Amino acid sequence: MSTNMQAMVLSVPHSGSIETYIQAVSSIDMLTVEEERQLAERLQRDEDIEAARKLVMSHLRFVVHIAKSYSGYGLPQADLIQEGNIGLMKAVKRFDPTVGVRLVSFAVHWIKAEIHEFVLKNWRIVKVATTKAQRKLFFNLRKNKKRLGWFTHAEVQKVAEELGVSTKEVLQMEARMSSQDQAFDLSADDDENGSFAPVQFLEDKTTDVENEVINSDWDANATKRLHSAIKTLDERSQHIIQTRWLSDDKLTLQDLADKYEVSAERVRQIEKNAMKKLQSAMVA
Repeated sequence: MSTNMQAMVLSVPHSGSIETYIQAVSSIDMLTVEEERQLAERLQRDEDIEAARKLVMSHLRFVVHIAKSYSGYGLPQADLIQEGNIGLMKAVKRFDPTVGVRLVSFAVHWIKAEIHEFVLKNWRIVKVATTKAQRKLFFNLRKNKKRLGWFTHAEVQKVAEELGVSTKEVLQMEARMSSQDQAFDLSADDDENGSFAPVQFLEDKTTDVENEVINSDWDANATKRLHSAIKTLDERSQHIIQTRWLSDDKLTLQDLADKYEVSAERVRQIEKNAMKKLQSAMVA
């Protein structure tokens, strides 16, 4: 991967400002089908770095969305996003606009492959010794191990006595230290030998990352617009809408009629007028 391509990825912060980064990439406009095609053609035909930058930037939100699904591995979210960004750049470099698929559908495999590889490299380190006692045993066991291969029964007992642990714990730690990870992905290294990650051929047809992110953004924006629209109503109308539609303990028309000392029909009219105002504000 070229230095120019690597420089495109935004610096993902490792502090509390990760949320600021997520908000920033979420605010970048998504490309239309035609815009995406034109940029991809410019990149493919002219090696246009600016076109590549726009393709990468407009898809950073998808990387964040995918990276969040790997949060259960105990690895920093910033690192997962950064690795996903590298996968995105690899996808942009290989994307062929003549195939007839959107970039996000192609890129999701490369993003996941890069995150998978990162998790595999770091997960074993995390799992070998997760507690303070296990870490102590891990380092002491390495120091006490005199030869390659498995301990004999006598060696296990001797180490257990020296470290003040059970033979079972010694055997478990030795197994962890001696085991080899079974890879479920091929390397996603960015070389030119034509190799691909198998995850490309294992597409999950049940999920659509593009639609998930679009729907999530739409829901968030709709909720924001709704709350802003409600604030434009008078206090009584706000209360009626809140208690009739947005509260877990919804009130009846008669409950509200009793509260405001008007008829239930009058409450219904206020509610109807308020709903019309909200609808107008939401589509404005």
